[in-house]
Amino acid sequence: MNTTTDLESVNLKLKGMSCASCASSIEEAIKNVPGVGECNVNFGAEQAAIKYNPRRTSIEDIQQAVEEAGYSSYSLQERKMLEEDDVEKASRKAESRDLKLKIIVGSVISLILIFGSLPMMTGLDLPFIPAWLHNSWLQLILTAPVQFWCGYRFYIGAWKAFKRHAATMDTLIALGTSAAYFYSLFATIFPNFFLNQGLMPEVYYETAAVVITLILLGQWFENRAKGQTSAAIRQLIGLQAKDARVIRDGQEIDLPINRVQIDDTILVRPGEKIPVDGEIISGTSTVDEAMVTGESIPVKKQPGDEVIGATINKTGSFKFKATRVGADTVLAQIVKLVQDAQGSKAPIQRLADKVTGWFVPVVIAIAIATFVLWFILMGNVSLALITTVGVLIIACPCALGLATPTSVMVGTGKGAENGILIKGAESLELAHKLQTIVLDKTGTITQGKPTVTDYATVNSVSHRAELELLCLVATVERNSEHPLAEAVVRYAQSQNVDLIEATDFEAIAGSGVQGIVSERLIQIGTQRWMKDLGIETTNLQSKKDLWEAEAKTVVLVAVDGELEAMMGIADAVKPSSNAAVRTLRSLNLEVVMLTGDNQKTAEAIARQVGIVRVEAEVRPDQKAAKVKELQQEGKIVAMVGDGINDAPALAQADVGIAIGTGTDVAIAASDITLISGELQGIITAIQLSKATISNIRQNLFFAFIYNVLGIPIAAGVLFPFFGWLLNPIIAGGAMAFSSVSVVSNALRLRNFQRQSFN
Repeated sequence: MNTTTDLESVNLKLKGMSCASCASSIEEAIKNVPGVGECNVNFGAEQAAIKYNPRRTSIEDIQQAVEEAGYSSYSLQERKMLEEDDVEKASRKAESRDLKLKIIVGSVISLILIFGSLPMMTGLDLPFIPAWLHNSWLQLILTAPVQFWCGYRFYIGAWKAFKRHAATMDTLIALGTSAAYFYSLFATIFPNFFLNQGLMPEVYYETAAVVITLILLGQWFENRAKGQTSAAIRQLIGLQAKDARVIRDGQEIDLPINRVQIDDTILVRPGEKIPVDGEIISGTSTVDEAMVTGESIPVKKQPGDEVIGATINKTGSFKFKATRVGADTVLAQIVKLVQDAQGSKAPIQRLADKVTGWFVPVVIAIAIATFVLWFILMGNVSLALITTVGVLIIACPCALGLATPTSVMVGTGKGAENGILIKGAESLELAHKLQTIVLDKTGTITQGKPTVTDYATVNSVSHRAELELLCLVATVERNSEHPLAEAVVRYAQSQNVDLIEATDFEAIAGSGVQGIVSERLIQIGTQRWMKDLGIETTNLQSKKDLWEAEAKTVVLVAVDGELEAMMGIADAVKPSSNAAVRTLRSLNLEVVMLTGDNQKTAEAIARQVGIVRVEAEVRPDQKAAKVKELQQEGKIVAMVGDGINDAPALAQADVGIAIGTGTDVAIAASDITLISGELQGIITAIQLSKATISNIRQNLFFAFIYNVLGIPIAAGVLFPFFGWLLNPIIAGGAMAFSSVSVVSNALRLRNFQRQSFN
């Protein structure tokens, strides 16, 4: 038995699929490999997202299973981003060239056949059409290359499906066109067979040729449209710089980006792309990060600030140290997340998956029943043949298979363009159903860069003694990653305090930190923790209440078990937080603040941004429980946070939303990441979810209604009432363009624009 901790993930790019039934066959083949825990095959993305136990199977074993099912694959992890994009473009270009050539040949021959068949089809004497053009032997010769060269791919696909006891769209096309062609062939060779029964030996070569040509034309349009659905990936990959100006041994050298190493010093001049992620060591500038964060305003950068690869340096020159290269860069991780999301399945797709599983066999059964019924009722083999071919040709499982994944691909790609990384289709689908938004305070509502505004000691001491105490406090806090600790360290540095070494450092989650400095026990944290330690805090209570009323977080300092000082730390509210909360509430969403900070400070911040419900003084291990309580009230809950202590709550929530400026742990535990760190991204994610799900529903409606109406009409249900039969040529055209219409509708999502708010 596999557990989630045993499993590794791999994405396979698949080749050779013709319809959603192919996707189902591949998915089943992969799931049958021992050691595979999960597999989702996305027909629209032509990808398989797989989780497997590497101790029980390998990527090669999985690829072998795909090959045995009649398809080919390669691992997306095997190729670098730019190489993968080149391979994909080359593959699509080659397939497009092949389809174009066959479409041209098929079109020319089809036009000749249709022109020659006009007298028979119209029942009119058309003297301008030479009689020899309707010669059945000539039509046989003309149709053969279309049937067996242009239509070769359908026969190959049908044969592969037959070998694994399955049926696909290729099966339907091969059966339908072959029925028309070989019936005509029999009528050409043995015309007397029909004449002896009082029937005309009619031929339908033009039907076979035109249907194959139209379906190839539809596939060409479909491939072209599907290529546009992954435009976001190619756009992201295209952002990557190709070269970097690296300083080694005092010399500036231009190197390909794949040769840049961690800790390399890189020079960036105005107007240049930043090649990899890093930290500025000298110089200042402004950087346009819109292509990664979605924010259009350039960001000021100075020594110590991080820069992101693929963003554009605007005004000044600077040097930075490379901290992440290759697959570890922010851009590479964004591409990977978008690829994973585009390869995932939304729950709404389950119905379509169930239908496509039995779609083709049912259509074949309907076609057989149609032939038998009409032949028995009318005794007319031509009528029975036309209706049977029409049923086989018009049925389209592709439209059902493409309805959801194409919309998901465009939607997740559009999210990435707006600085919103959506890890899976399930999160994208669920976001528009949210009822409660739970917001962490520090780094989410506020800027997450607090500063020390007040510093007071218990006893009146000299300025020098204050600085000595500050040295002890900052020395301990230097070992913590918490934003409040960073504020204390920055304050000490601004006072020109030289820090020393601390030992036995320990962070107590939700309470504070402690350590030994110069053989003295320094403890810094909340009043609740101090009381738990038995330390008296009443001496500074009145001042503490005053600071908290001003929305300042108060931390108390104890030395060797005695209260010595306290600090007031203010974290400014993000300029966009007030408007974001107001907009969320206007969407009838309940907004809750969940923080480990004290009640007074939390309520003061909540008042600033318009939040009514506040859950304060909540320990990290209690945050997930608070989210669970909201879920038990029957609410669909999103948790928004940025810290390590938010990770359990993010995982517990129905949708976890991480602030991209936060910790890697929080981002890993979330379903959606807001790269810019602004709460506006929550609203955009909800709007995008609504637009995507609406688009999916439209696609599914069109796909279902097309097949529900098309198949009975092709079977001749209108003939008894109106004497009208659907020409198989029209059926072929409808089938060819049904998939194109679904993909084209999905592409409308590219026009999605996030709404601004004030």
